[in-house]
Amino acid sequence: MNNCGGGITPWGTVLLCEENFDGYFSGDPAKTNTAELLKRYGLVSESRFNPAWAKHYARFNIEKEPNEPNRFGWVVEFNPHNPDSVPVKRTALGRFKHEGCGLVVNPDGRIVIYSGDDERFDYLYRFVSRDAYTPNDREANRNLLDHGTLYVARFEDNGKLRWLPLIFGEGPLTEKNGFTCQGDVMIETRRASDLLGATPMDRPEDVEVSPVNGRVYVILTNNSKRKPDQVNPANPRAANRHGHILELLPPTDNNSRDHAADEFQWDMLMMCGNPSTDEGAKYHPQTSENGWLSCPDNSTFDQQGRLWIATDNAQEDTHMADGIYACDVTGPGRALPRLFFSGPRGAEVSGVCFTPDNRTLFLSVQHPAEEANSTFSQPSTRWPDFSPGIPPRPSVVAITRRDDRVIGT
Repeated sequence: MNNCGGGITPWGTVLLCEENFDGYFSGDPAKTNTAELLKRYGLVSESRFNPAWAKHYARFNIEKEPNEPNRFGWVVEFNPHNPDSVPVKRTALGRFKHEGCGLVVNPDGRIVIYSGDDERFDYLYRFVSRDAYTPNDREANRNLLDHGTLYVARFEDNGKLRWLPLIFGEGPLTEKNGFTCQGDVMIETRRASDLLGATPMDRPEDVEVSPVNGRVYVILTNNSKRKPDQVNPANPRAANRHGHILELLPPTDNNSRDHAADEFQWDMLMMCGNPSTDEGAKYHPQTSENGWLSCPDNSTFDQQGRLWIATDNAQEDTHMADGIYACDVTGPGRALPRLFFSGPRGAEVSGVCFTPDNRTLFLSVQHPAEEANSTFSQPSTRWPDFSPGIPPRPSVVAITRRDDRVIGT
């Protein structure tokens, strides 16, 4: 329910992420025996839908079915190669508002998956499989994601990142604190991470691993509610309306990155916003007036190691459309974004994905025309007008190149 950005496994299955499931439920948490659990996942008011689903289906009324929300907030794996296959919720990856599954095969053969909890002041996670991946044998990997360890990130002042394991019976994750088994830890992933002292983040959304340098890039969309006394090393800006991108550096061993290591280094790739007006915005010094961006969201890498970033803007603040930006993450062009594609006003651009030959980029244009009739306080040269070529409904766009020329959309 409420699928968001996911990932593709090396054995050819697809991972979907259940994100904002709380909006589907209605009822008063105080009238249940799981009030704190429900509140920790945002179930504090009536459904955002009209009519509410609970008026037709009792399972969405938390007063009648208080455990029903526990069925949602998981990573779901399905096999598109077999139409008779049944999607499976991989509960070992934890329960939260997942967005994005950045997946990499570690040098020792184990699978590592990075995922963000898309909520203000929530956390960044990593899953490390117990067993190694078996190439060219989809059946052997069928339940690989059911066994492993989930970790949550704690960023420290000295540029270090520590991965804290979410394991029942270790540290505070005991019966004394209400956990009776590993299943409880996974259902209450957020509370377990609270107890471990993880670093509250500015809405971690997509997390991607560079195919060239092996570093990990964490996309943090924004957090306008962060106060000056709530800043931390990895989220250094109060009232962060524009977001930022972190770079994680797993340690190297024989020129390979160990993504299962307990400790990483980290750095800041860019602080988003308009560098001429927004305090703290930081890019390459040659960033142009059309190169800066706000509210980074989904991302991907091309085969040359360039990071492609889709935005989900607070458009009243920036007075510009969402778009696709690309930048190098190493060399002289590091953190020098360039605008490649703009969506219509009011639309979110997301789901960027390259074909294996690196020649076609797919992207999704979500809810265009939602704000087409809104009155904004300032005009903008970076808002494309609607045209007959962009219908006022969700669209998929493919941009293909021949040599160095774009030949069709």
